[in-house]
Amino acid sequence: MKNLILILFTFLFLQTQAQILSEKERSEIRDEIIEDRLLNLLPKLMDRADIDMWIVMSREYNEDPVIRSMLPAKWFAARRRTILVFYRDKDSNLTERLAVSTYDVGKNIKTAWDKNKFPNQWDALCEIIVQRNPKKIGLNYSEHFGIADGLVLTDYNEFMKVLPEDYQSKIVSAENLAIAWIETRTNLEMKYFAQLVEITHQVIAEAFSSSVITSGKTTTEDVQWWIRDKITALGLETWFHPTIDIQRSNAKLESFKNVFSKDTEGEVIEAGDLLHCDVGIQYLGLNSDVQEQAYVLKAGEKEVPKFLREAMVQGNRLQDIFTSNFVTGKTGNEIFLKSLKDAKSEGIKPSIYSHPLGLYGHSAGAVFGMWDQQDGVPGAGDYPLYKNTAYAIELNASVFLQEWDREIRIMLEEDGFWGEHGFRFINERQTEIFKIYPK
Repeated sequence: MKNLILILFTFLFLQTQAQILSEKERSEIRDEIIEDRLLNLLPKLMDRADIDMWIVMSREYNEDPVIRSMLPAKWFAARRRTILVFYRDKDSNLTERLAVSTYDVGKNIKTAWDKNKFPNQWDALCEIIVQRNPKKIGLNYSEHFGIADGLVLTDYNEFMKVLPEDYQSKIVSAENLAIAWIETRTNLEMKYFAQLVEITHQVIAEAFSSSVITSGKTTTEDVQWWIRDKITALGLETWFHPTIDIQRSNAKLESFKNVFSKDTEGEVIEAGDLLHCDVGIQYLGLNSDVQEQAYVLKAGEKEVPKFLREAMVQGNRLQDIFTSNFVTGKTGNEIFLKSLKDAKSEGIKPSIYSHPLGLYGHSAGAVFGMWDQQDGVPGAGDYPLYKNTAYAIELNASVFLQEWDREIRIMLEEDGFWGEHGFRFINERQTEIFKIYPK
């Protein structure tokens, strides 16, 4: 059995390595994705948001989260002060992509700053605005969505000093446009998103195996750092430090806050433990976020105990209840509260705290509860669900185990997509608890 497991994970490692592109290939794909989004997606989103001019500005190393998603792959930051201007003339179906910068920003955003004519960058920006006379000028400020609130006070003040008074009344929040840009996934992105989630699943499968875990010896911290090292060895990065925690028969249920916030040297993993992980990987400008469960078999055990398998069924059922309530146009709070009610009517003890996923891990878009806000989330929870968006389906079902004389949580998180054909998991989901065999 031990040799079979080693052969299996050697195969998975080679398969994962084969999937991952070289840095040069990634750069080319990133630029292809950005080009597709700028040329084909942005005009639709500007029309939907009813904003005909969008100005996004940042200074080097203090980038607006939106501008960070628009920079070419070879750019690691904005340069000096980079100002992007997107102008949409819906009647003529014209979309201009301009940079008030000394450089072109990739091949799709051309510089429009003649420094001989306008030594001052702000004067050049005002000239562009006056020439096009937009109805609305969208700037990135937002009360409830940090990702859409990237305009810093200094840039805003400098801009308003020089913007002609007639145009100041045209300034509006670009919140809905910025969120739409961040949350909307394209077909090209989804192709690579599926690969990223598969890679994440493969890393977790190896971490939750006897090739990594030896009961009575390996600690939770050992596994966390193994995951970090594994991801680094694959040439990838995490967007948060992985977590591993334990539930066992002779221990009280920890407060939910401790599961995600405590920082210890790690507990020794023992036979009979129920393990839980939280892992997120960055690749091609996308982010995964996955939580799965494993059980450490005791001597003589060949299967996960039936009572744990039955508890897992409740976790999967909660996923189904929640995602079956997705309806385009419904707010995050509406979907969230109905899902809690439906789950409780089936005798499930639910907690739902799912979030948008994609260009960022905790991304912008409809929010469905938070672990410490199970009555709804003001602001972010009032944003509606749109098609072609991705989410971390993050939740747990609390289940009382007579065999352990205590309650446990089946904590799951799988990445999903909401589109024209409804909801689907991006790369399947866990339905069976991993078995970790004794060595």
